[in-house]
Amino acid sequence: MASIRNYALIYVALILLATGKFVFFHFPEIFTYELAVGGTMILAVIKVSLIAGYFQHLKDEPRSITYLMLTALFMVLLLTLAAGYSIQ
Repeated sequence: MASIRNYALIYVALILLATGKFVFFHFPEIFTYELAVGGTMILAVIKVSLIAGYFQHLKDEPRSITYLMLTALFMVLLLTLAAGYSIQ
């Protein structure tokens, strides 16, 4: 079980990652739009991993639950790709 200190550190990290997303789009002279979108996607993946791992306690679950969650994520991404392809 995670301590209050760990929760606070993860919360601070999430705030810093959200600030990073703000910085990407509010300094166009430094970051191009494509770089800002790519950076935002990478930061979003990191944030989702932190939230799922610590706040939803997946880090402490057995590996079978982790594999089940990864399989579900893969299926959602596959379904999203198929829906996007069928629209075109």
